Amino acid sequence: MEDKPTFLTRPYLPPLEDFLPYLAEIWESRLLTNGGPFHQQFEEKLRHYLGVGHVSLFASGTLALMTALQALRITGEVITTPYTFAATTHALLWNGIKPVFVDIRRDTCNLDEELVEAAITPRTTAILPVHCYGNPCASERLQQIADTYGLKLIYDAAHAFGVTVDGSSLLAQGDLAMLSFHATKVFNTFEGGAIVCHDLKLKQRIDYLKNFGFADEVTVVAPGINGKMNEFQAALGLLQLEHADRAIAARMAIDRRYRQALATVAGVECLAVATRVKRNGGYFPLLIGAEYPLSRDQLYDRLRQQQIHVRRYFFPLISDLPMYRGIPSAAPANLPVATSIARQILCLPIYPDLDLPTVDRIIDIVSSPQ
Repeated sequence: MEDKPTFLTRPYLPPLEDFLPYLAEIWESRLLTNGGPFHQQFEEKLRHYLGVGHVSLFASGTLALMTALQALRITGEVITTPYTFAATTHALLWNGIKPVFVDIRRDTCNLDEELVEAAITPRTTAILPVHCYGNPCASERLQQIADTYGLKLIYDAAHAFGVTVDGSSLLAQGDLAMLSFHATKVFNTFEGGAIVCHDLKLKQRIDYLKNFGFADEVTVVAPGINGKMNEFQAALGLLQLEHADRAIAARMAIDRRYRQALATVAGVECLAVATRVKRNGGYFPLLIGAEYPLSRDQLYDRLRQQQIHVRRYFFPLISDLPMYRGIPSAAPANLPVATSIARQILCLPIYPDLDLPTVDRIIDIVSSPQ
């Protein structure tokens, strides 16, 4: 057994010598935050790279999502998925908003668009879907529902950096989209995040909100928060953009190797991929079914014993957490697909510097469980 652990994901970091000139410039300028030169450059270059209208940078994806809800003045109830990271629904609670859970689709692990309308009440103000694992939601149908009922549509696109559908950015959909640049993501700035929007006036409001609500030195226009991205994060983001395409290509090579090798293993299901979608290789989720000789948790334990740090991602469901399980929509009977997926899901390691011999060792363990 190898002593070196293999993690679910590891942050890609460019060579240290490439970052040193940025560090020296920050040291020399003494501009550490408040929209410094690297922040401004990164925001503009990121906007061009992603092919979107406007980008506002944040210290974290969670702060970005909390601010997105504030920017659109969301109140009451918001329809969302139980199959996501805790930050998605925590952002609702921090804004005094009640989450209403709707079940997911088995093929994408995304919010089931055909169940959304039945969950709308007079208190519903928005829909908050998640592009889970970077798989695109059924955005056309969700937008149609939002338009019909006068709802806002905010995407948690934490997994969707660089993902396109028919050549167009997934982040261009809805009223707002949130990105995460956490260290484990496809693209990282240590910590960080962003809001993508399509209207300059709305971007201005977002930028006020992330800086305590200040419009200028003496004018406060809203009860904002300190969500600003600092110059160190922005500098790393600028450098990471130079390597982003290569990092995604390396991830996708591992994705293809897993997918080809595990396609015929009984009881192991790789999520389907749409031909219209350019993916980013952010995650490699498997569903472990009844035909497999081991349970999902037994396979999880076996891989962990081999120093392969897989994750049951997402388990448990958000709707099963203490602060949410008392909500009527959180009852497992209302969420049969999400409940089933959470019991079967296992994400394999995938990151740019994961060597192919280790990938093949993981494949061997999954393929030959006995």
